[in-house]
Amino acid sequence: MVLRLSISDADFDQSFDALVNARREADDDVSADVRAIIRDVRDRGDEAVSELTSKFDGHDLEQTGWRVSKAESAAALEGLEASLRVALELAALRIRDYHEGQVPDNRDYMDDAGVRIGARWNAVERAGIYIPGGRAAYPSSVLMNAIPAKAAGVEHIIMVTPAPGGYINPLVLAAAELAGVDEIWRIGGAQAVAALAYGTEKIKPVDVITGPGNAWVAEAKRQVYGVVGIDMVAGPSEIVVVADGRNDPDWIAADLLSQAEHDPTSQSILFTDDAKFADQVTTKINEQLQVLSTSATATTSWNDNGAIILVDRLEQAIPLVDRLAAEHLELAVDDPDAMFRKVRHAGSVFLGRHTPEAVGDYVAGPNHVLPTGRRARFSSGLSVTDFMKRTSFIHCDEQALANIGPAAVALAESEGLPAHAASIAKRLDRR
Repeated sequence: MVLRLSISDADFDQSFDALVNARREADDDVSADVRAIIRDVRDRGDEAVSELTSKFDGHDLEQTGWRVSKAESAAALEGLEASLRVALELAALRIRDYHEGQVPDNRDYMDDAGVRIGARWNAVERAGIYIPGGRAAYPSSVLMNAIPAKAAGVEHIIMVTPAPGGYINPLVLAAAELAGVDEIWRIGGAQAVAALAYGTEKIKPVDVITGPGNAWVAEAKRQVYGVVGIDMVAGPSEIVVVADGRNDPDWIAADLLSQAEHDPTSQSILFTDDAKFADQVTTKINEQLQVLSTSATATTSWNDNGAIILVDRLEQAIPLVDRLAAEHLELAVDDPDAMFRKVRHAGSVFLGRHTPEAVGDYVAGPNHVLPTGRRARFSSGLSVTDFMKRTSFIHCDEQALANIGPAAVALAESEGLPAHAASIAKRLDRR
């Protein structure tokens, strides 16, 4: 039975705290297993990757092939049904346009003390993108990871994806070709993350790893951070919908199920000020679950992790929404901009009654790789800058150093670092 709370309940604060703090990450303690896999790949390289791929994905890389050829990915794109290719190209175009606008400007200026300072942005040289695989197809994830890397100016994009039995869905290959991926490898799991981070005989190491994956992939990214950069450690998907009674309950039910169908640990939460509307949404969810092909997953997610929260006024939902800091937030109200101005924490926000979260997964433009598990309190969705780094620079002439140097000498001496102080003072003494 889905959780239902009312802000007027005497125990609402305790119940809502429990909802916010509930752990939905995988229960398995995968840390030790992942650590062992990473160590094995680091020590034995391709041999370890091959053995682990045979164990987990059921194919021999020497027989199925480690790497997908450019001819294969090009053929996959050419072989797409025309309408699907048009859709994929529209998505790629919109994602590219949005992310090219994120490229930051360099800074180079002279301040009042005569010191020239600034910063220059450069792309990393090699980016690794992890794409969930198997017989499911996630071409949208390919576009959302590879296109920002291209927009940043990354020279080489390497994609890894699990290929049970050696099979990679042609949609994924087509998206990789369209997005300009340079290498595609038939490997997945923690071993693929380790290969990208440390390199093997066949695979050169990368500078940054991005992309979604299961608990083992997420843990592997966490463990290799510092050797390489990562986008984030992502968990189960989530959506929060704030909706008044003037919405179509069928629409809102579909929005909530759009995330519930991802995984049994996904979470869908509805805030509304209309109890009758909440009942209508519940009815529509039950009706849709009867015909949904992903019903088993969505039902478990909705029953175990879903919630309907009644508030007296929609404004009361805002601080509660901020505490959840959800991956996706829909504001299906008359004036979504007014409410959005008061929201601080959300991965991505969908404004108005005609902006379902699902449109953001594919063709809207902003990235769908977003922080989960309340991490939107301190992190953002994948962007161009995840594939870039900033180098600051300083240029002092003699007068500029004379203007600011004495203060630096004083601070260095106060910190007990005489060589720091001397490196400045010796230049000042020559005046």
